[in-house]
Amino acid sequence: MKKLALFNHGKDSEPWGRKTLVLAEVAKKHGYHVESIDYRHTVNPTQRVEILLATDLSEYDEVVLIGSSMGGYVATVAAEFMQPKGLFLMAPAFYLPDYPQTEFKPVPHTFVVQGWQDRVVAPENAWRFSQQYQCRLKMLDADHNLLSVLDEVCDDFAWFLQHLNSV
Repeated sequence: MKKLALFNHGKDSEPWGRKTLVLAEVAKKHGYHVESIDYRHTVNPTQRVEILLATDLSEYDEVVLIGSSMGGYVATVAAEFMQPKGLFLMAPAFYLPDYPQTEFKPVPHTFVVQGWQDRVVAPENAWRFSQQYQCRLKMLDADHNLLSVLDEVCDDFAWFLQHLNSV
């Protein structure tokens, strides 16, 4: 079985930033091929969703979408059409101005990690999403980029991938 962990970076991030590089190593240890889409040419969330949906993933039997901030929003909107095996979302940019979609259809295996000290995306937004869609939510004492708790995020991601392999 060929598995893909597909990363979606945030608005002002890059495809192979520190978080992605570290989490990619976790995914590889769990048997996933890793890719990260480069969205730097557009900050429009709808265009980013279109790019993700146009990505050819036909060679993979299983896809897991990982998203940070705007990338979390993009992965979640696209998941309705792509039906990945799971969604791992870090400080997802839900319910923000200029993000047109406010109703979602996340897949059953969705894990949200959010920092209490986030000043970019209010922690209440992750709570609202997770409560409405009955997703696993982990709140951490961190800011928006979650880099101060990256080891813990990696542990959560490893748990998430192990969980997916058992369902």
